[in-house]
Amino acid sequence: MSEINVVPYIDVMLVLLIIFMVTAPMLMQGVKVDLPEASADPVENQDSEPVIVSVNASGQLFLNLGNEEQVLALATIKDRVAKVMKRNPQKPVLIWGDEAVPYGQVVTVMVALQQAGAPSVGLVTENPQ
Repeated sequence: MSEINVVPYIDVMLVLLIIFMVTAPMLMQGVKVDLPEASADPVENQDSEPVIVSVNASGQLFLNLGNEEQVLALATIKDRVAKVMKRNPQKPVLIWGDEAVPYGQVVTVMVALQQAGAPSVGLVTENPQ
């Protein structure tokens, strides 16, 4: 008998197709938003250090590029993040927002970061004690 039995290969292909169909919607979810002191899954370890924009309780913005700790305007942060994203488009971008900051201000920062070229912006939370 000189024919190849392809039935097992078709079975394996159908199983792989089902696995990809189930996992693809999970990968296409939007930005996961968790409020401060919420139980959240940790972000998987990534090779590059993320860009972190911090918003303190009084609404001042800080950027973690370099060792500077000075208050920056939103337009300045947007320009600097755009330059970083041009060099490394897959660099993760995170926001550290104080829980006393109004939600609307955090959303404004998120929109500005997405306009600067960040494909997704994450919010950093702490686990409740």
